[in-house]
Amino acid sequence: MPVPAIVLLGAIAGFTIFLGLPLARMRSLDREVKAFLSMFAAGVLLFLLADVTSKMLEPIQNELAAIGKPGGNIVPGMASLVALVLGLFVGLVGIALLSGRLQGKSEPHEAQAREIRPETLSLFIAIGIGAHNLSEGLAIGQAAAAGSLSLAWVLIVGFGLHNMTEGFGIAAPLGGNPVSWRFLVLLGLIGGGPTFLGTIMGISFRSTLLFVFSLAFAAGAIIYVTLELLGSARKFKKPLCAWGLLVGFLLGLGTDLILTIAGT
Repeated sequence: MPVPAIVLLGAIAGFTIFLGLPLARMRSLDREVKAFLSMFAAGVLLFLLADVTSKMLEPIQNELAAIGKPGGNIVPGMASLVALVLGLFVGLVGIALLSGRLQGKSEPHEAQAREIRPETLSLFIAIGIGAHNLSEGLAIGQAAAAGSLSLAWVLIVGFGLHNMTEGFGIAAPLGGNPVSWRFLVLLGLIGGGPTFLGTIMGISFRSTLLFVFSLAFAAGAIIYVTLELLGSARKFKKPLCAWGLLVGFLLGLGTDLILTIAGT
């Protein structure tokens, strides 16, 4: 398959995220529905965190396991560990600092009193998902570069379906709030665009450090955003929150299992 066709399909896989974003335009949502949607987003993110962590550790474990073998080199494993720590720091601490600046928080008691705005929360969700999708794009591009076109096709279909559920996760905090189409397009580009970029990069070169860093950054961002979402759950009924978490987690798991059944 020609390279331009692979790149185009990678873009389609990323931009299916737009299919879930119109959820944010739903008006007149009552308090219970908004609570469910917030916890639904948290459920999707909790699954992504588990998925990201397992994929992030796999290459590092392989590199560390090779140290004890003849000709083993400790440098790649240590470099990947540094990329992991740096990605987590930027994704978690960096976004926490950025959140404070965006909300103009200067006093500690003010920071505790205010909640993060829905628009800012959705932006951070999109950033975390975008970092995760960069690694997915890398997987598509590297499969195509290695000549595994059938694998590339399965990845494109699976990631495309998965990104649609991620679009719901981005839109959920905005439900019932006025939001412009321009802002939704920006969120879609941030969340889905990296799949397209990752596909191009994956075809061009292979980088374990970039793969690990992007997943670690995604993990850090997801941890921060999930904590924000779960913090708001204290205001709502616990059974409702539990249902939202369960449905979001199972939906993320279900789309991921499609890839597993396909043999990827």
